[in-house]
Amino acid sequence: QVQIAESGGGSVQSGGSLTLSCTASGFPFNSKDMFWYRQAPDKDRELVARINSDGTFTKYKDSVKGRFTISRDNAKNTIYLQMNSLIPEDTAVYYCASEGDRDHPFGFWGQGTQVTVSS
Repeated sequence: QVQIAESGGGSVQSGGSLTLSCTASGFPFNSKDMFWYRQAPDKDRELVARINSDGTFTKYKDSVKGRFTISRDNAKNTIYLQMNSLIPEDTAVYYCASEGDRDHPFGFWGQGTQVTVSS
């Protein structure tokens, strides 16, 4: 049974920091690229950050470059998103997702964790 669970969301003031975690099980985590997405109210879901299976390659949405850092610990089946210098525009539900494959083309997704940044 596949399980993906995000944690670490919350409410912070502008300029603050949060670290999100995502722990997964039930699929070959160590061989999958992993992603953080977010969806703000009345907006489309967008890709925030990506990390390859061994953590040697990362990619970010332009607006979070230099502020967010994605990382992973394959021994713990966990990825992280360190978010610094948060701004109100970062307010959204943040989702963790795995790379898709032939049997699961859309990958596996968590339920999301709310991040709220107040000015």
